[in-house]
Amino acid sequence: MPLVLGIESTAHTFGVGIASEKGEILANVNSVYRPIAGGIKPSEAAEHHSRVAPVVLRRALEAAGVSLDSIDAIAVALGPGLGPCLRVGATLARYLASLLGKPLVPVNHAVAHIEIARLSTGLKDPVVVYVAGGNTVITTFVEGRYRVFGETLDIALGNLMDTFAREVGLGFPGVPKVEELAARGKNLIPLPYSVKGQDVSYSGLLTAALRLYREKRYSLEDLCYSLVETAYSMLVEVAERALAHTGKSEVVLTGGVARSPVLSDKLAKMARARGARFAAVDPELAGDNGAMIAYTGALAYASGLTIPVEESRVRPLWRLDEVEVPWRRQTSAAIT
Repeated sequence: MPLVLGIESTAHTFGVGIASEKGEILANVNSVYRPIAGGIKPSEAAEHHSRVAPVVLRRALEAAGVSLDSIDAIAVALGPGLGPCLRVGATLARYLASLLGKPLVPVNHAVAHIEIARLSTGLKDPVVVYVAGGNTVITTFVEGRYRVFGETLDIALGNLMDTFAREVGLGFPGVPKVEELAARGKNLIPLPYSVKGQDVSYSGLLTAALRLYREKRYSLEDLCYSLVETAYSMLVEVAERALAHTGKSEVVLTGGVARSPVLSDKLAKMARARGARFAAVDPELAGDNGAMIAYTGALAYASGLTIPVEESRVRPLWRLDEVEVPWRRQTSAAIT
């Protein structure tokens, strides 16, 4: 059974995973950069990744109980993500592939979030709601690749929550802290609800919520409650449209924000109303992690997808709908 070592370094997490195409996860070791103040500083995150990389790699091999010689291929997330961070992972992956004479496998970070969600939930052909600090996308598999059926036009849902939490003094991570206060809110405050066709826009919602906070016209609990209800309802609306349009019968939630029980509950109710099955990725695999790169890399490697070291440039803006997905050969649902 071929084993693939996967390296994740797209943003705040440096991770190394070891997995097979059959879905056996032998190791998943990660180290997260946490800024003292403000958001992610790419140069500092890259420094963190460079510093912890040897330790994370060693621990992953120890956890799996294998040596580098036992690895059949090296997979790496080449994008999308922050350039300085991506380059750390790519440099290590190129070095290992060259040193060991192993194939190098390119992995799209977003596709990896989808594949690890399908693995952990058992859903075969879902509409995917992928939400994280830097991504908000509604997608599903059609004719050889994941097609986008809706996305944010500006900032991501995770970025919205993290920025609001930071600006009002709640700290990081933003989603659980905002939801904790939202649970005590009672009054729904009118906030910008920006759904444009199949897409959402969160920047105006953030601006309005912060303005009301600074004006001290409402309690923070009510503001958090209103922010959560508005932001999540927008996302559920476009997800429901995608489900209706594609005619699929499953919905999966993945990405860092997939740990949110509030968002999961809203999507589950929507799916149930439409006769669809809903599941969220395992919380341990929701955030950025090495296991998802290793597993997706194993799928790609088994399908013959490799890349020469000299062509393995990082792609900070690499969209998931640019990626061929040959390991999914079943016929997708017809689009009407």
